[in-house]
Amino acid sequence: MEFLDPALQRYAEKSTSHESELLRKIERETNLYVLKPRMLSGHLQGRFLSMISKMIKPKTILEIGTYTGYATLCLAEGLANQGRLITIDKNEELEARVRGYFMQSAVEGIEYIIGDASQIIPPLNHMFDLVFIDADKENYAHYFDLVIDKVNPGGFILADNVLWSGKVLDGKPDKDTRAIVQFNKKIKDDVRVKNVLLPIRDGISIMQKA
Repeated sequence: MEFLDPALQRYAEKSTSHESELLRKIERETNLYVLKPRMLSGHLQGRFLSMISKMIKPKTILEIGTYTGYATLCLAEGLANQGRLITIDKNEELEARVRGYFMQSAVEGIEYIIGDASQIIPPLNHMFDLVFIDADKENYAHYFDLVIDKVNPGGFILADNVLWSGKVLDGKPDKDTRAIVQFNKKIKDDVRVKNVLLPIRDGISIMQKA
């Protein structure tokens, strides 16, 4: 997942605005108590997500893949007044921890749903200004197809892990890597969006709906 020299990575982080004490707490506790802590966005990517959200000032955000809520709270920093953020995750074991973090944040307008995003998204009666996809890689293309018609014209979709630790260049890709490679091609070829793939952390694709 780390493409930069570690010293350059540390320099980039030191040269980036601080995150909140609650976000630092979430990162510490995720690393101490939760499986696969590398899934957490972390300081640099979190500040990037916050900046993007503040630029867009979304009234509605959809996040697919909550994990421990770090990215959720970063995205929520840019919510417009009385804005709403819906975040979906299937991991029931993390629910109490994540709800606790959301309560500590005092951010209003977060709706945290436990379940299968493929079943939850279709009946949602909302149009979104910003969508963040950070869940099971095999279903990235499926999630995109589910949300594209629920994104307002000019709205944005972000997808995480689109470089997949550099495995996208592997000559013999595994199942998840193939899914990411196919997703990246699908997005580049889809006339409904314009996109830029950025090599931030594990790769973030930014798509804007026409």
